This record gives sequence, structure tokens and C-alpha cells, in this order.
Amino acid sequence: MADSAEVTAQAETALLTLPDGREVRLPVLHDAAGCTFLDVRALYPATGICTFDPGFNSTASCASSITFIDGDKGRLLYRGYPIEELAEQGDMVDCAHLLLRGTLPTRVQRREFVHESRSHRLVHEHLIRFFHGFRYDAHPMAIMVGVVGALSAFYNEEGVDYTRDPKQRDLAAIRVIGKMPTLAAMAYKTAHGQPIVYPRDDLNFAENFLYMMHALPSRPYALDPVAARCLEVILMLHADHEQNASTSTVRIAGSSQANPFACIASGVASLWGPAHGGANEAVLRMLEEIGSVENIPACVARAKDKADPFRLMGFGHRLYKTTDPRAKLMRTMCHRLLKHLKTEDPLLDLAMELERVALSDAYFIKRRLYPNVDFYSGICFRALGIPINMFTVVFAVGRSIGWISQWCEMASESVQRISRPRQMYNG
Repeated sequence: MADSAEVTAQAETALLTLPDGREVRLPVLHDAAGCTFLDVRALYPATGICTFDPGFNSTASCASSITFIDGDKGRLLYRGYPIEELAEQGDMVDCAHLLLRGTLPTRVQRREFVHESRSHRLVHEHLIRFFHGFRYDAHPMAIMVGVVGALSAFYNEEGVDYTRDPKQRDLAAIRVIGKMPTLAAMAYKTAHGQPIVYPRDDLNFAENFLYMMHALPSRPYALDPVAARCLEVILMLHADHEQNASTSTVRIAGSSQANPFACIASGVASLWGPAHGGANEAVLRMLEEIGSVENIPACVARAKDKADPFRLMGFGHRLYKTTDPRAKLMRTMCHRLLKHLKTEDPLLDLAMELERVALSDAYFIKRRLYPNVDFYSGICFRALGIPINMFTVVFAVGRSIGWISQWCEMASESVQRISRPRQMYNG
């Protein structure tokens, strides 16, 4: 992908005039969506001058064909397919195969992919002993950072060159897809003092994940197909989102040719940060702060007051200037789940009333501050019996499919470059 982007540059350039009067011509690149980029790779070698862009908000760190976000039009595409269509009409096999291998699976490919991914759900018995070493009150994300990284101790094949061997890359990816739900469910069980439940190969991705989290050896566990489908949609909607903080972390770690499981662990660590993966947690904590339906008008008024630090979490999105394309389907799934479960929970009643108020308030409508995917997924997690400290773990399970797909794409590039940002020294 990186090579093809360079080819499209042709002879088009932009002229940069430096403070000392020197002029530098920078190649102009255009991607498949028609977006324009200035290629500054030769700027420092030629002039000794660097660009300054903390957070990389104006910098493309790579070229990728996996995911595309059009914030102005409210579109999110997985390999060219609108995410809302894929999540509504497909399942996790479609999503994972599409992101990893580039196409929706045929019937034969689906059968093979299901067999491959389910056959890698078990983890080594010695790895399970790692869970016994964590404190009883350890945060599940702390556990995940440790055990996902520990996979590299069990799959550290000597002499394997992932940059040259596509079969080994694909095998590593299948292992990640198969084992991440297992590790996440074991982290949940460990954090809650319950016995670990082994995976079942007769269940699909979401069903197996719910089973491993909620089943107990002392009684039968009845899977709810509506609940499982809701979880599957959430995982699909969170599978990839361009070069976000955790995905970029995975790519940066991978640029040193580190073990792929160590790279995924770095993504887990990045996602743990409250500025990244904690948005749906913040929604539930906000609802708890509001307390009751009677307090909604006062809280909405506070949210409109710029001098008040209170903010309504789960409304609007920094990338989407219109509605988050994932939110519409998530809203439907959320309402369907609540109606199906007939759950009596004052906090869920509060969330539904807050949604109604926000969708009818001119202030929110004018500013397009609609409930986003985090608002609805947080509500669904609570309805599914998933505690707040597991929200980001579930997010990591879904996003790990995108992480490993991005890692595979990076590892397959013909020209390998280790990530090495410059700094502006202030000492």
C-alpha cells in the first residue's frame, strides 16, 4: 500500500519556502479517497529541518487499505464496506476475514476460517498459571496486559521471519483472534474470584465469549441469542478505527519486528488509558452521577454551561461531524436488548430518558451532539451483566482483530522502516 501511494505522486509537488530563503519541493500524494498529503520524508535529510506535530493530528504515519473514516459524511468503511451494513447483515467471521484477509469469505473460506480460529481458542495450561499470580482485586486490564504479552513466551518460534513468511503472519493472526476472548474471560473470572471456564468450539465468537464469562461449573448456562447477537455487533463496530492511539502503538511496536503478541499487548496497554478506551465506562459513571430521572433537566443545563465542568459523556464524536455511523445500529440493538431482557434497572431507565431529552433538545440537535456508540454500548454492557471494569477488556477483544490486521499489513510491506519520531528539545 505504501508503495502504491508513492506511485500516485507522479510529478506534482508543493513548494516550501524556508526562513533562510531556501526552497524545497515536496511530493504531493493522493490516496484512494482523494485526500491530499505532502511527503516530507526527504525534508530533514535535505535541509536538517523537521516538522512539529504533537499527537500526529496532521501526519499520516502509514498508508493502509484496511479502514477508512469520512468524518464529514459520517462514514466508516472496512475494506470499502460500510460498517453499519457489515454489522447488520454479517457476523464476526465476515468481519475478521474481511479485515485480516481483505475479502468477505466464500462458503468454503468461511468453513475453513471458523475451523482455524476455533481450534486456537485454548491457551497453554502453563499460561493459565499466570492468572493465579494476580491479586484478587487486580483490574482485568492489568491482567490482560500481562497475559497477552506472555503469549510471546509460548509462541516465539526461533528463526521465523514474519516480514517474509505470510503463512506465519496469518497463523499469528488466527491465534490472536482465537485466544483473545479466552484470555479476556479468564481475566474476568480471575478478577471476580470465580473458576476459569474453558472455551467451547461449538459456539460462535460472541456466544463463546459470553459463555466463558458467565458460565459456572455448578450449574447449566443458557445462552441468550439476543444477548449474544448484541455483543457480536458491539465487537464488530469496535473492530478497527483507522490509526487511533492503540493501533498506532501496535504498529510502532511492530516496526521494530517485535513478537506479534508483544505488539498486541502494547495495544492493550494503550487502550487502557481513560482518554482512549474508557469512554463507555465514563457514560455509566456519568449516569451514576446524575442519579435519577428528576435530575436530568438540571444536568442538561449544566452541560450547556461552558463555565460548568460537567459534561454529558457519550454524545458527539471528534471525528464525525454528523452522526457516528455505528450509533444508529447500536441504538437499535440497545433498545431491542432492553425490551427483550425486560431488565428493571433505574440506571437504564435514566439512560433512555436522557437519550430522549437529548434527541429533542435544540441545543444538541444544532450542534449534532447525538448519542454515540459509546453511549449505547455502555448501556448494553450493563444490561448484559458486564461490570464497568470489564468494559475496556471487551473493547480490546473486538479491537484486537483490527490490531492484528494492521500488524499483518505493516509486516508485509516491501520496505520496512522502524518508527523513530524526532523531538523539539527544550532543555
